[in-house]
Amino acid sequence: MSAYKSDFLNVLATRGFIHQISDAAGLDALAAKSEAVAYVGYDCTAASLHVGHLLSIMMLHWLQATGNKPIALMGGGTTRVGDPSGRDETRKLLTYEQIDANKASIRTTFDKFITFGAGKSDAVMIDNAEWLTKLNYIEMLREVGRHFSINRMLTMDSVKLRLEREQELSFIEFNYMILQSYDYVELARRFGCNLQMGGSDQWGNIVNGIDLGRRMGTHQLYALTCPLLTTASGAKMGKTAAGAVWLNADMLSPYDYWQFWRNTEDGDVARFLKLFTTLPLDEIEKLAALKGAEINEAKKVLANEATALMHGRAAADQAEGTARKTFEEGALADTLPTIDIPANALDQGYGVLTAAVTAGLVASTGEARRQIKSGGLRVNDAAVSDEKLALTRANLTPEGVIKISLGKKKHVLLKPV
Repeated sequence: MSAYKSDFLNVLATRGFIHQISDAAGLDALAAKSEAVAYVGYDCTAASLHVGHLLSIMMLHWLQATGNKPIALMGGGTTRVGDPSGRDETRKLLTYEQIDANKASIRTTFDKFITFGAGKSDAVMIDNAEWLTKLNYIEMLREVGRHFSINRMLTMDSVKLRLEREQELSFIEFNYMILQSYDYVELARRFGCNLQMGGSDQWGNIVNGIDLGRRMGTHQLYALTCPLLTTASGAKMGKTAAGAVWLNADMLSPYDYWQFWRNTEDGDVARFLKLFTTLPLDEIEKLAALKGAEINEAKKVLANEATALMHGRAAADQAEGTARKTFEEGALADTLPTIDIPANALDQGYGVLTAAVTAGLVASTGEARRQIKSGGLRVNDAAVSDEKLALTRANLTPEGVIKISLGKKKHVLLKPV
């Protein structure tokens, strides 16, 4: 017998999405009638979202797939303030032009996972700049600010952790939770929104929004958070030596995205198949039962399905073909990620440390040095032992490129133009 009446909460529970729910029975009853209207907020701090955002995007996907309505809230207003959650330092304030450009770039990601339109369960995208930028400060203090207790705000993790570490928390950031709570009230009034979802670090902020809604006379509001993901070895999900795993293809190639999933630790394969693909659970169980070297087949399925969702089936198939050609057949696949470098750089000698950073294999020349010391950096499949190595035209393969690799699985072609 299932724990919930609604398909929505059953899917989330069986696939491992649920960390906390404010009132499970109340939300379950709404979702069972296809009356859950849920939002997740995304600040526009970069031109792309990253893998860390995928959990909440998948929750919006399953919300819509079970007949309920998703709202993707763009933080065009809150990005001007900066969310202090989980940070030791103040976020760099972006210009309004940067924020708008980032917002436009992020929009394309959602089209892959949810359907927008005017129907009952069609998704809507809204920008909180629409109401936050029009607020009158005195009015805001009287109508909204009076409902907030400074004593309670100081107990919130986003504030408390910063103060415990004796890191400065600016007044502008301190206001973030008030704005986030007010967003919930506005969405409740404008769209009948009744659920806010997010990562478990957002629980305090979401509950504040529920409380503000009660004080300002909205209908009953609910909270649902997903766990913050770490890998089986305890590392933060979605971080690599070269930085964040971006969702936009112009910031991380579909091949590198595929490789990220292909390199999943054995202990995470079943969990990630449930969270990051739409494969049926019985199929996932069969893949999870694979042992030894066969687990690599399950990893390929994970990589194919996750990449197909984000970049399309053709890109996933091409990435798998590139990997097979490179690793199983030992050939130089022309579909490997390629970075253009100036042709005259090879005439002057192109430093291998710079080349590794340019290729995106490492985040800094210091990291490249460490990789060379441990034998991890290769040029045309030969280990680099000298950090002063300069690449020249003599290093070009018959195909007119230089293959630079980190470990056995990350390869990039440098092409002089």
